[in-house]
Amino acid sequence: MSNLLRLIGRRLIALPIMIFGVTILVFFIMALSPIDQAYSVLGENATEAQAEQYREEHGLNDPILVQYGNFIVGLVQGDLGTYGANNASVADRIGEALPVTLQLTFFGLIIGVVIAVILGVISALYRDRWPDQIIRVFSIACIATPSFWLAVLMILLFSSMLHVLPASGPLPSLTADPGGWLARMAMPAIALGVPVAGQLTRVIRTSMVEELDKDYVRTALGAGIPKRVVVARNVLRNALITPVTVLGLRIGYLIGGAVVIEVIFNLPGMGMAILSGIQSSYTMLVQGVVLCVAITFIIINIIVDMLYILIDPRIRTV
Repeated sequence: MSNLLRLIGRRLIALPIMIFGVTILVFFIMALSPIDQAYSVLGENATEAQAEQYREEHGLNDPILVQYGNFIVGLVQGDLGTYGANNASVADRIGEALPVTLQLTFFGLIIGVVIAVILGVISALYRDRWPDQIIRVFSIACIATPSFWLAVLMILLFSSMLHVLPASGPLPSLTADPGGWLARMAMPAIALGVPVAGQLTRVIRTSMVEELDKDYVRTALGAGIPKRVVVARNVLRNALITPVTVLGLRIGYLIGGAVVIEVIFNLPGMGMAILSGIQSSYTMLVQGVVLCVAITFIIINIIVDMLYILIDPRIRTV
């Protein structure tokens, strides 16, 4: 238990260090942007005097390190600045968009994991037979299919031709209208989860095959324990260690892919927030959204890393 707590403590200590590094990277990259925040907010018709007044009021004339310090202070207080002529809050915009992105990410993750576990286990149990061959071809096709291309195909089929699923429109609340939410999220989540399912299927199959060839499996089967019991209790758990690691590496793809998919399906998530910020030259909005996505990615990977420690007891003795 002490080793487990020590390993988890290391991850938690690394969390603020990584977040601090991300803030430096995002802030200074955005600081190099040629876009003048004053004119992007006030408009191109603003006078130089008005622009200069805006820069003074918002600290844009301060040295870059002072600006970064003010940015960190605001970040700790939950203030990521404002954007637009109405001085809309970046934090409020993120508060509206982030839940949509997380819902899409985890829905796509669930779809990908469920498909991968089912197909990966079947493929391993029927190794080198026709179910295995079909699943191999299917997994390769999933890996080779870009999410955005699959999204367009599904819109053409299920929305334009069959009219069974909406491709745009408002997103219903998950708690108030679960059916409407599911119908609106189905195509984006499938488009996001299918490529992940293809990769995980191959990883799970390989891990399952390796476990099925080990001595303890043959010993258990020789002792008369039913194969389904051995697979469910021992083989599957041991075989999921490597896929969990791969899944942690794919979290970044899922979040980044969700941002792109949101734009295709017009979902009011972080992708649309970034797009509107870029189109309107709202650097503070783009900076806040990118930083939030990066921090979310770090936190999720830390959670997956700790989950890996819990799944594999051997790590706890390191």
